[in-house]
Amino acid sequence: MRPISQMPVKTAQNITTVFADIDDTLTTDGNLPAVAYLALERLFNAGFNVAPITGRPAGWCDMIARFWPVNGVVGENGAFYFSYDDNSKKMKREFFAGQQERNNNKLKLEKIKQRVLREVPGCAISADQAYRDVDLAIDFCEDVPPLLQSDVERIKSICEEEGAVAKISSIHVNCWFGDFDKLTMSRQFSNEVLKFDLEAKKDNVVFCGDSPNDAPMFGFFPNSCGVANVLDFKDQLEHEPMWVTQQKGGKGFVELAEILIKAKGQDPLI
Repeated sequence: MRPISQMPVKTAQNITTVFADIDDTLTTDGNLPAVAYLALERLFNAGFNVAPITGRPAGWCDMIARFWPVNGVVGENGAFYFSYDDNSKKMKREFFAGQQERNNNKLKLEKIKQRVLREVPGCAISADQAYRDVDLAIDFCEDVPPLLQSDVERIKSICEEEGAVAKISSIHVNCWFGDFDKLTMSRQFSNEVLKFDLEAKKDNVVFCGDSPNDAPMFGFFPNSCGVANVLDFKDQLEHEPMWVTQQKGGKGFVELAEILIKAKGQDPLI
């Protein structure tokens, strides 16, 4: 991982698209700083494609796609993308699978939920679970006292023992049934909404993240970037980002945005 301040100007000038995780990437200590939201707005207004790529639920993503300065959002770790068209006033919602398959998967997730709560004391179902359409989120430090890493790994193991995919974020263990992740749905979103092939244009994309569930994105994009708190997970990352910011969370994202905006010849954010 190299300091983001060392990104060559030519590299920054070639970036057209900014994908970013939300929790602990755009946010800091559970809050969205004004400077991070301003960075999103400045990037969008400067002509960048902008999209959060998050583990957060469908209910949140509907609001984000509708109200934030973004081209769309990939949610629940790649279960879907939502994109709102201001001209037609219509929301485009694309899921990895149809409603019946998603309903069947919810029954299997209920079994996992009961087993995790029974076998791992101290964890909880995420407070945003009611707004999820596809995955199950187990809280290990957002609204509960932080669990030991061994307990977090146990939650992940239980999910996998039941045949689900499980990923650890900075606050949740997310599990689901289906062959998707953040990268697979980002490919579909890029093709259908942004109108470019992600494989062909990956050098023109920056993904910014902070935790192990961002590893597929870190590994795919040559100019992936971690905010400074990604270093907390250094030993757990299957793939590391190319770049890393000096500051954590939202302020780290601002560092990245400043470099990209300056490369466009525009005034700095702050």
